[in-house]
Amino acid sequence: MQSFTSVAVLCLFLRGSVSLKMVDLTHELDSRAITWPSNPRFNMSFLFKGVYSNIWFEHNRMDLAEHTGTHADAPIHIAYDTGPWKNHQIPIERLVGPGVIIDVKAKAEANSDYRVTKDDIMAWETRNGRIPYGAVVLMNSGWQKYYPDYNAVFKTNNISDATSYHFPGWHEDAIDWLISSRVVYCVGVDTPSTDYGQTDAFTVHLLLSKENIIGIESAAYLDRLPESGSTIFVALMKIKDGSGGPIRMFATLPEDDENEANMAGIHLLSLVLQLVAFLLLEEFRF
Repeated sequence: MQSFTSVAVLCLFLRGSVSLKMVDLTHELDSRAITWPSNPRFNMSFLFKGVYSNIWFEHNRMDLAEHTGTHADAPIHIAYDTGPWKNHQIPIERLVGPGVIIDVKAKAEANSDYRVTKDDIMAWETRNGRIPYGAVVLMNSGWQKYYPDYNAVFKTNNISDATSYHFPGWHEDAIDWLISSRVVYCVGVDTPSTDYGQTDAFTVHLLLSKENIIGIESAAYLDRLPESGSTIFVALMKIKDGSGGPIRMFATLPEDDENEANMAGIHLLSLVLQLVAFLLLEEFRF
């Protein structure tokens, strides 16, 4: 237990020495939550709501498609074969990483079918340095302003016609470069799909799936994050054989974004959190 104890002590030290700000990146789940229009909508019904044995008691039932609201795609969701990870197979350390926010709001405003390019990634690296190992890379197209209006989000007057959808996503060439030249754990968007609205092949999904990279869709409040310097947590439910599911995604930031010492501390804290799962596994393996 010595190694785990050492990590625990270090975590407590960092907790006291690094002042963190928490940023919610998640849309609320309700009947208006965005899902693919052919999916059933989110529904919550009351199993019991009232006084029971002199105390207030509530108990609800939820019915929803996995890919509803702010959610993650397990790699198996759209894949070439049955090999990629399902929800319960995703290692916990793959659900946290340094935040990389790629702002394409102006380009998406001018072109609803805009796709993030390699040039957008390289421009980010020119300003911020190399994308960190294990990053959570998110496109910020400004699409949150359209939520939860289905017609506005999908840019269509006929929500039942998938060929009429228009919203930004990732270009497959950018994804191909990203996964071959950098190590990233999650790639996401603030729109309904990592592929853009006019796709008929879902190539981005397939490329991510092949490398067991988690997709994130319908991210919220990305304007609250800087381009770099955050740590993003993707709290996906551990559903056996799941192809994805709603997430409570959030980020941590130093309270003072200009304080370089705090910035270093938060990256160290992120590393420690990723090491905890590994050390626990090693500690109790034998």
